[in-house]
Amino acid sequence: MKQEVILSNNLEEILEAAIARCPHDRLFLLVDVTTQRLCLPVVQDFKCLASAHVIVIGDTDENKTLESLSYVWQELQRGGTRHSLMINLGGGMVTDLGGFAASTFKRGIQYINIPTTLLSMVDASVGGKTGINFGGLKNEIGVFNCSQSVILDTIFLRTLDYANLASGYAEMLKHGLISNEQNWAELLRFDLGNNHDISQVDFKLLGEMVATSVAIKERIVDEDPTEKGIRKALNLGHTVGHAFESLAMQEKRTVLHGYAVAWGMVCELYLSAIKTGFPTDKLRQTVQFIKQTYGEFQFTCKEYPLLLELMTHDKKNTAGIINFTLLGGIGDIRINQTATKQEIEEALDFLREG
Repeated sequence: MKQEVILSNNLEEILEAAIARCPHDRLFLLVDVTTQRLCLPVVQDFKCLASAHVIVIGDTDENKTLESLSYVWQELQRGGTRHSLMINLGGGMVTDLGGFAASTFKRGIQYINIPTTLLSMVDASVGGKTGINFGGLKNEIGVFNCSQSVILDTIFLRTLDYANLASGYAEMLKHGLISNEQNWAELLRFDLGNNHDISQVDFKLLGEMVATSVAIKERIVDEDPTEKGIRKALNLGHTVGHAFESLAMQEKRTVLHGYAVAWGMVCELYLSAIKTGFPTDKLRQTVQFIKQTYGEFQFTCKEYPLLLELMTHDKKNTAGIINFTLLGGIGDIRINQTATKQEIEEALDFLREG
């Protein structure tokens, strides 16, 4: 089922219409403790949400767990049926976990996503991937199941701090790299905020760039909804990036998803340069932007064996062989690429020392 992605200029009116398209007996609204404080006040007086039962879970990716999922199921049992409707108001953690909870409760109820972070607008809430972390691994358990609607309203972007804005922007940069040079160049020029001050960010222009970014993802997802082929293009930076996230989780330090993906893109663009001919000038420009925007990920060569082990758990792999999405150039996508242990370690060296 193709989900409806709506760019909102009147959130109450658009949400009311989206709910009306989903006949239901009970309405549930999922938030985390941060979106309860910052985003729920924007919608809580909407008439269409007057009867909604609000479910609150912990924030950050550390709470994207079986325990949080179980709590949501228990709350859904308070009057929920297979004809109920859930609205996920939050970032990628909320839309991932909430989508999975809705997809599995009573064998599946309808749900609507209202992403509130840049990351969830351009990535997590679009495309039907749902799930939780499990056994120390990112998104290990989940299903493909699209929401009925995704409502994008840039009003929520003003609630973000610099780090969360930058985190989402990494996925936009990825979309630029897999699309065309014009989009890639525009993304490198955009000012995310000098010295981490987002008060000067042009949110109107950012909203237009979000629409472009979402359209790139939608086009790829429509072509390959369950990631058998070209949808793997969206995993650029993620094979290494997810390993960085898992390493950080094991070491009890929080790394935002987009930061890990940005650092992963540095490694995978290096592999692209040595294996599939990605131009070194484009590599240099992209790496410079990433280092200026995202700083450095602290790790040493002693952690290389663990990082390689974590990469072997990536869901794109076949028979234990680490699978990468690489680029021959901007928009020249090469899926199902492999690299030797030495090449991967060189890419990690390039990130640490380059």
